[in-house]
Amino acid sequence: MRIVIKIGTSTLTYATGNMNLRRVEELCKVIADIKNAGNEVILVSSGAIAMGVGKLGLRERPHDIAGKQACAAVGQCELMYVYDRVFSEYNHTVAQLLLTGEDLHDAARYENFSNTMNELLRLGVLPVINENDTVATGEIAVGDNDTLGAIVAVSVHADLLILLSDIEGLYTADPHKEKSAKLISRVEKITPEIEALAGEKGSERGTGGMKTKLSAAKICAAGNCETVIANGETPASLYRIVNGENVGTRFCCGG
Repeated sequence: MRIVIKIGTSTLTYATGNMNLRRVEELCKVIADIKNAGNEVILVSSGAIAMGVGKLGLRERPHDIAGKQACAAVGQCELMYVYDRVFSEYNHTVAQLLLTGEDLHDAARYENFSNTMNELLRLGVLPVINENDTVATGEIAVGDNDTLGAIVAVSVHADLLILLSDIEGLYTADPHKEKSAKLISRVEKITPEIEALAGEKGSERGTGGMKTKLSAAKICAAGNCETVIANGETPASLYRIVNGENVGTRFCCGG
């Protein structure tokens, strides 16, 4: 299988902004093992801004563009250093790709991106993709990594997009407000009723929520790629997801 795994900021870091090293190392070990089984894996990783906040010792995430971009520049170095170090322990080579909306919407740039991705996968490399937060503003921003993950998944003809965050999946109602809310394990088609179940923005460390994840699932469904929304707290659940077991919420192709 060709699998795109999007890892959210809340999965990678503590509330302090510092990296959750134990979880990240476990994630990398499981992903390396999934690759060892013959699968192709692409990471779309959030966390640069949050890690920059922690690295710089700031009390909170900046609200101005320049502040966010500065944090991203610092945090991206730390993020890739950890990925390179941990994946190297399992004999896997990583590559960094930083993208903006222009790279994905301009025909020539998109072709260059696709060619590079195909060559990296042919060489057995594990691409790690993030939005280029240091320069992406306004009209050239993708906006969130759920959407970026979906665009990447469709562009490389992936079989599966896995969105990992602090969200278990799609519920029949807000589980924080209604105790009777039940997790929906499978969605055959994303209808207006399904979209209405999406809440608001996710955690303070990230930029997405269920709305962006449903949007990503719609992009993938149209591109013949399944999507799974799951909690990244337990990295070993990736094995079950890849095996097609019920973890989180799975959105079918064509839905």
